[in-house]
Amino acid sequence: MVCQGELVCGIADLPSFYARRDHRPAWRSAEGAFAPAGALLRFIERAGEHGLDPANYHLEAIRRLLESDHMAHLAGRRLETNLAVDLDFLLTDAFLLLASHLRAGRVNPETLHVEWVVQMDPEVDVARLLEDAIATGRIEETLQAFAPPHPEYRHLQNALASYRGLAAAGEWPQLPDKATWERGQTGGIAELLRERLARSGDYPHLPNDDADADRELFEALRRFQERHGLEADGRMGAQTLGALNVALTERIRQIELNLERWRWLPHDLGQRHIWVNVPRFTLSVVANGEPALDMRVVVGRHYRRTPVFSSRMDHLVFNPDWNIPNRIAVQDILPKARKDPGHMRREKIRVFEGWNRGAAELDPDEIDWSQVTAGNFRYRLMKDPGPHNDLGRVKFMFPNTFSVYLHDTPSKRLFERSMRGFSSGCIRIEKPLDLAVYVLGDAALWSHEAVTAAINTGQLRTVRLKQPIPVHLVYMTAGADADGGVAFWQDIYQRDAALDRALRQKPPRLP
Repeated sequence: MVCQGELVCGIADLPSFYARRDHRPAWRSAEGAFAPAGALLRFIERAGEHGLDPANYHLEAIRRLLESDHMAHLAGRRLETNLAVDLDFLLTDAFLLLASHLRAGRVNPETLHVEWVVQMDPEVDVARLLEDAIATGRIEETLQAFAPPHPEYRHLQNALASYRGLAAAGEWPQLPDKATWERGQTGGIAELLRERLARSGDYPHLPNDDADADRELFEALRRFQERHGLEADGRMGAQTLGALNVALTERIRQIELNLERWRWLPHDLGQRHIWVNVPRFTLSVVANGEPALDMRVVVGRHYRRTPVFSSRMDHLVFNPDWNIPNRIAVQDILPKARKDPGHMRREKIRVFEGWNRGAAELDPDEIDWSQVTAGNFRYRLMKDPGPHNDLGRVKFMFPNTFSVYLHDTPSKRLFERSMRGFSSGCIRIEKPLDLAVYVLGDAALWSHEAVTAAINTGQLRTVRLKQPIPVHLVYMTAGADADGGVAFWQDIYQRDAALDRALRQKPPRLP
């Protein structure tokens, strides 16, 4: 349906909305005025505060028709019936669109990424809420209630306003390609770097002398590196230079993209929940809005991306065995066995005839691995519990279609890396014992010592949680805090560009 050259997107909901009203106008009062429309127009004009484009909500058409209504009122007459109907339709459609986009996002991530699953909030009667909003004059308050209620969303909105303010003063300085800087280095690059860091707030004040200037620049660069998920060594290498030279306009767009990602999340994350941000390589346990436990994590490589979804952790396993997924067996382990026939035994990998229950165990040394290919691979590979097991001493389970979970790892050195994309999709965690104590939630029965004792038995043991805890695996490349600090993390799976393209697609405008 086209109205005033605008594509009406809520055509599935509009007929039922107006049928409930016996096809009476929604926005026009008995006096013929469109009084509540002014509040909606103000909200549309401020949609940019949410990273949304006001033009997508019939902004110009509504402005034009409201002006026509105003002029008609001044002339002592009413707006022409056909224009009044169009205006009513467009106002209703704009409200429904805004409500939908604020509540669930403008783009469906499942159409962009196969590894992204959205957990939908319970349905609400948007039409009824619109009726109430018009009747009470609470248009703006009702629309605002559709937006994510999370403090982090509001902090990111504040960051967007702050960075747009920075942009009003012009783009920040760009450093020359291949420029480097280390502590003690003075001259043009140091001064340009100081100016650049001052613009982004990392270099807060002027130093007293040259020694202070060098130290302040070093600390400012470290602060910048920490905000961008880089190794905070105070040296301007290639990665740091690249982050410094990301244009201010690009950072603004990055904030807008992540506001959209927040709109894909459930409004109720859980009073207690586990939050894993894949690009940041971190896990946080949040209780009553405050962090209760933080740790570093290792996530999936680019070609084995960690998926995004919400679930509920309901049990953990001490001393897990590992039935190696067929994909990993074929793509990772088989090539090594073909090159080195002793690989299976050295890595303590057990080989079974197949995946059927009771399948016979085979001697890996008696298999001619050079003749085994991906096409004829029929084996099940597994590792027993123990220090050699890739899952470490404990794994944390939550139902999902990706067979992804949190687990310990014997490869502790990987947590020292700033970029930690090394897994096959599951999340390796830095402090598995601390997390086990927390989620088990029984200090008397499951103290740190009790958890350690359970592990030291070497016996596989499954323990169900008394109270399941929500788990949210998310993909955020920008974040902000209550103090105005803004952080950016590397888009490790190159998802920002696809979302940017999807958000820039505009509905057609027809004559």
